[in-house]
Amino acid sequence: MPSVEIYRYLTVRDKRVPLDIEGYLINLDDWSNDLAHAMAAEEGRELTEAHWEVIYVLRDFYKRFEMAPSMRPLVKAMAQAHGPEKGKSVYLMRLFPDSPAKVGARLAGLPKPANCL
Repeated sequence: MPSVEIYRYLTVRDKRVPLDIEGYLINLDDWSNDLAHAMAAEEGRELTEAHWEVIYVLRDFYKRFEMAPSMRPLVKAMAQAHGPEKGKSVYLMRLFPDSPAKVGARLAGLPKPANCL
């Protein structure tokens, strides 16, 4: 794994968690629900049950394939896990308007998806 420079720290429950310049975790094992809430709050986001569904689908995808999904695989994984109405890019864009795959992966404590700019 390539060395990534620590850009800043986020403190959650008295633990300093290092982040890279784009806000992704340096150490994936540092992830927790509390950390995801803190990261979202910094961005002015409130995580709803719908957000958590996406976050857990992302984490499951990473566990199975050892990579964070780009948008198309994320849409497919959401459809498989939660049905066709949630497996649409329009649905995901409402939850994460900036970039569902990229923002979702960051909040899920995963590396940046390879095909996301």
